[in-house]
Amino acid sequence: MTDQSPPLIPSAQHQTSLSPHEILHSANSGMIVERVGQLRNEFRSEGRTFAREIAEYINTKQVGVASAFVYEETFGVKDRIHWFIHMSSMDQYETLVHMGDSDESYRNTFSRNYIPEEKGGGTWARLFLDGSLRETVLLPQFWGMYGTRTEHGAEEHSEVFRSQGNSTLPGAQAQTDIPADQIMHSANAGIVIHRTAEIVYDFRSEARQFAREAADAINRNLPGEATAFLYEEAFGTQDRIHWLIHLKSLATYQRLLELHVRDASVRDIFFRQRIEPERGGGSWARMFVQGSMTDTALTPQHWGMYATAPEAGR
Repeated sequence: MTDQSPPLIPSAQHQTSLSPHEILHSANSGMIVERVGQLRNEFRSEGRTFAREIAEYINTKQVGVASAFVYEETFGVKDRIHWFIHMSSMDQYETLVHMGDSDESYRNTFSRNYIPEEKGGGTWARLFLDGSLRETVLLPQFWGMYGTRTEHGAEEHSEVFRSQGNSTLPGAQAQTDIPADQIMHSANAGIVIHRTAEIVYDFRSEARQFAREAADAINRNLPGEATAFLYEEAFGTQDRIHWLIHLKSLATYQRLLELHVRDASVRDIFFRQRIEPERGGGSWARMFVQGSMTDTALTPQHWGMYATAPEAGR
């Protein structure tokens, strides 16, 4: 019988010539820079060519330092491009900055004409809407981060506590004991859901406990299909947290919905009273700023996606 199931979307690791063990991703990196830019409609193909070329240049020239992948919003704003630039540690960001000073080939990539003469010509600067490029820095969350409380001294069992001043933060994979071959991450997932929420200051410790529990419930119940990690936003809005929920495919999202209906232990995470009566009581719902929780589904970019030009835009 012929398999009638739809083909899976190629994961981001197919964007690079590197082997999987050379790639930094959302599970093993110490820092992620999410860069977002809105392409002009008329340059949607050329813009994707630029995005992919910049990412692959970083991948091949900075092996072990940084890996970059390109994603598109699955159901959101069309022609909005997301790069995830994964770095081994925060101090390696300077290495990327120095590329702009000392790497002539890298500089030439930005000065090259991506736009055909019949469209007026021009470099990458014409590809995007002015002012649309922005960056968010994500750090893998660890217990006690930013002066928050933990239960049973959990921070003392963390790699950060034991490392005694090591500047490299542990990757998000330290948040789970799921075997590495069952972890979904930004390089091997078919869909990445980026969930953000702003925490009410009074409940900043309790909210992080909930966030980690909610992620762990996904990891324990859907190994090999879905993996969720928690990150903190550095240099941006304080106490805004980020989950990256990595799904094998979009169909896995339905498995997530079913999990929250059928599994009593998972439901308890959301219905349990987490706030002490003397502080007004309540579940997780009181811990976050109303209306601040948002989801963005991201699909790894592949050539020809959304009826754009094929490879290299040519």
